[in-house]
Amino acid sequence: MLSKRQQEIIETSIELIAEKGIQGLTIKNLSRAIGISEPGIYRHFESKTEILVTILNNFRDMAAMLSGLMQHSEDSAINNISFMFNKMVETFVETPSLVAVIFSEEIFKNEEILNNKIVEILNLNEQTIEKILTKGQKQGNVRDDIDEKSLALLVMGSLRLMVKRWDLNKHNFNLQDEGAKLLEAIKTLISK
Repeated sequence: MLSKRQQEIIETSIELIAEKGIQGLTIKNLSRAIGISEPGIYRHFESKTEILVTILNNFRDMAAMLSGLMQHSEDSAINNISFMFNKMVETFVETPSLVAVIFSEEIFKNEEILNNKIVEILNLNEQTIEKILTKGQKQGNVRDDIDEKSLALLVMGSLRLMVKRWDLNKHNFNLQDEGAKLLEAIKTLISK
């Protein structure tokens, strides 16, 4: 459980990322934004990397919660995919700066711990979607002429590209509206 100050540091870090990009998240900028000294930041987190790991852990926890919900869901595979897709879009709309953190593999590839966290989140989401699709294939409502791994890649890749395009275009279109259109196309592609 994070302390009140740690939570403030995390929230301010996310705001800095939204404002200045991932490169703008420095201990100096962070201490200035919060109004405490740089050593004050280090009393709560050892490094910028630890702050980013905490942000990624929060996202991983959300992915794990979604996975648990989907595992126990009696709904159809198509409805479960829709639920997950919409939940992810909603999360990015509520906290756009998460896009810069979650989709920063290029920046993180030399930081093994951050790279591993991103891979962990991707793998968890991929496994969850694959399980939903496999269940749908067994129930006969998801096409079975394409394997579940390829279908999961279509779902995840489509979502990722749309969200990244939204972020690069400085959020100049309604992500939820575009997400709804994309989701309808995905449902058409994966339905049997």
